[in-house]
Amino acid sequence: MTSPITELHTIRDYLRYAASRFAESPIFYGHGTDNVWDEAVHLVMRTLKLPLENNTLFLDARLVHEERQQILERIDRRINDRVPLAYLLGEAWFMGMPFNVDERVLVPRSPIGELLENGLQPWLGDRQVVRLLDLCTGSGCIGIGAATVFEEAEVDLSDISSDALDVAQSNIEMHGVGDRVRTIQSDVFDSIDEIYDVILSNPPYVDAEDIADMPDEFRHEPELGLAAGNDGLDIAHRIIDKAADHLAPGGLLIVEVGNSWVALDEAYPDLPFTWLDFERGGDGVFVLTAEDLRAWKAGKN
Repeated sequence: MTSPITELHTIRDYLRYAASRFAESPIFYGHGTDNVWDEAVHLVMRTLKLPLENNTLFLDARLVHEERQQILERIDRRINDRVPLAYLLGEAWFMGMPFNVDERVLVPRSPIGELLENGLQPWLGDRQVVRLLDLCTGSGCIGIGAATVFEEAEVDLSDISSDALDVAQSNIEMHGVGDRVRTIQSDVFDSIDEIYDVILSNPPYVDAEDIADMPDEFRHEPELGLAAGNDGLDIAHRIIDKAADHLAPGGLLIVEVGNSWVALDEAYPDLPFTWLDFERGGDGVFVLTAEDLRAWKAGKN
């Protein structure tokens, strides 16, 4: 029996082969692509360190043995071990920027990126962002993305996991923002003393039922970054309880809670959540102002 490594020669060959293998496999798409072809293009092109767009010039280029072998190994691991492609590549893209990722952090995929690309408008208005916190930062992609939008802001990346913060620090260095962006190890707000104009967070929010039922790909991600109790709201409750203490007047709290948004909305009937819509998909992201949170806390007391 002939081997694919001896039969396939060009990038075009490997794109076709990867797409065919993925099409006949049960893999789940949820870490950056949503279809067979995009997954194949991403795997082949980024394994070869080639661009994802404007790459037709390379399609008929022949590959050396080591390149063919690495592509085939990654196709097999993607299918047989169900490893997310970002972990195979050591790279994920967010807001059009590459980020280092491995199994110490979640694969970046938050719709908050779309909100940042729009400058947090219309919610921010003409307010200047001087200090910003990315709470439960993981790879640091949200906070570093924010630093590229708000070019004068000082940004803190906070996480309970020292392993995650090591990854975030590598991304700070890769994007050259170390003069304005730093990491803080903290369990939610426990070790944070600063006041911020904007707090962004994509915390753990997966409920126990979804944790039990999630596709195999997600089991490669750190459970610490996913699980948040029976209803998925353990961390969200803590954020809402303390956020007002860390927001400047007129400040914004923006948090993603995914499928747990209905339970959160029902848990706080007196909080005026604004639930956002996104052109590129995603839901369960709310906005609250510092004044909303302080009025709610005053009403409790």
